[in-house]
Amino acid sequence: MAVKLTWLGHGSWAIETEGHHLLLDPFLNDSPTAPIKAADAQADAILISHGHFDHVADAAEIAQRTGATVYSNFEICQWLSKQGVEKTEPMNLGGAVDAPFGRVKSTIAHHSSELPDGAYGGNPGGFLLALAGKSIYFACDTALFLDMKLIGAAGLDLAVLPIGDRFTMGPEDSIEAVKLLSPKRVAPAHYNTWPPIEQDVQAWAERVRVHTSAEPVVVEPGGVIEV
Repeated sequence: MAVKLTWLGHGSWAIETEGHHLLLDPFLNDSPTAPIKAADAQADAILISHGHFDHVADAAEIAQRTGATVYSNFEICQWLSKQGVEKTEPMNLGGAVDAPFGRVKSTIAHHSSELPDGAYGGNPGGFLLALAGKSIYFACDTALFLDMKLIGAAGLDLAVLPIGDRFTMGPEDSIEAVKLLSPKRVAPAHYNTWPPIEQDVQAWAERVRVHTSAEPVVVEPGGVIEV
């Protein structure tokens, strides 16, 4: 069965797999590119990569409304619990948990993580998901790092990489990331939300085709990728 991914702009994704609805880093109400608002989001599970406002902003509201379980690092889970989120699955880098929808592994990310109120946000991370027989990697907000080669070693059906530059890796480093990860397909994220992270995504896609063996998949916010 196909896994359906909908880009919700910036670093936010909706994922449908075998009747389950996942949200990654929901930043919807204040995002200039999100095609939906938090009140419209479906979720059985919410995955939070790190504590920055543009990744955690709507998590508590959505979790409280839907009863979704939040998967994130220990510190973010504790912070959300204090805001009334009842169901959390705290993790840390390198750890994995089995979930009703598949398996979630927390991966390294080189970034920072401070929560909107200034609280410590724990270690930033990415996610390696095993869903319906597919392997999907969300690098989330990160710089390029050599251990991406290990993340991709078992084979990836899709990798989602930031390309915005300034706050994450940019297009040039993302090409090196694709080479290390060797995914079948690669999708860009965390770009064109605001002027400081504007990128020519079609030029990026052409570089992926020329310099790697991966197939680039580019969608607009609201667009769908099936894996």
